[in-house]
Amino acid sequence: MSLTPPTRRKPRTLALELVEALGDRVRDGRLSPGDKLPTEAAIMGEFNVSRTVVREAISKLQASGLVETRHGIGTFVIGLGDAPGFKLGPEQFNTLRDVIAVLELRIGVETEAAALAAQRRTAANLAAMRQALDTVAQAVNEGRDAVSADFQFHLEIARATQNSHFADMMTTLGSSIIPRARLTQAEGADEPMSDERRQYLRRVNAEHESIYDAIVAGDADAARAAMRTHLANSRERRRRAQQAEPR
Repeated sequence: MSLTPPTRRKPRTLALELVEALGDRVRDGRLSPGDKLPTEAAIMGEFNVSRTVVREAISKLQASGLVETRHGIGTFVIGLGDAPGFKLGPEQFNTLRDVIAVLELRIGVETEAAALAAQRRTAANLAAMRQALDTVAQAVNEGRDAVSADFQFHLEIARATQNSHFADMMTTLGSSIIPRARLTQAEGADEPMSDERRQYLRRVNAEHESIYDAIVAGDADAARAAMRTHLANSRERRRRAQQAEPR
């Protein structure tokens, strides 16, 4: 009786399986942007594949925009790759109506993020939030807007949830979600800041401080309420601006 030898999987099939396995680790947060992949030898040992298979898989991950190799240092995660998923492009911030729609999305997500941050934040998380708020306050005092620092504050809250999905979503949205980003671009960065605008930005940052204080206190309900108030106020400010636009 002859025995049929077991079918060996082809290196190409093994490489695709390895791409899927490593990609899953990025998508579920086990590997985050900036993290270094294990060495070739470590991957070979864990998945029982050859060096050729590992290199082909890494090449495919690079082509998809998920990792980059820095020669002499290693291979690092740079994003979620080109897999289809939720994205907001610049064309989805063309009007104030678009900005209001994104604010409604943020109310649903960031209010709970603030509550989780109050329960789970670390000293490092609080320090990062404090630095972002101080940067905003300094910019306003100097007559500059600080859209990037404003966004950084919200991103640090997402990170303080210790749930990578919140931070991933905020990173995907980007700083364009800050409602005044559109107005700042339209007005021009070189124009002097009016007293009215300075007062507006100070009110916004006071709302930020209320969120921060609740997170520092570990009060999830207060943090949730403060974030909802802040984003609802932003939505109403945008609605008033929309009504004032020429028809």
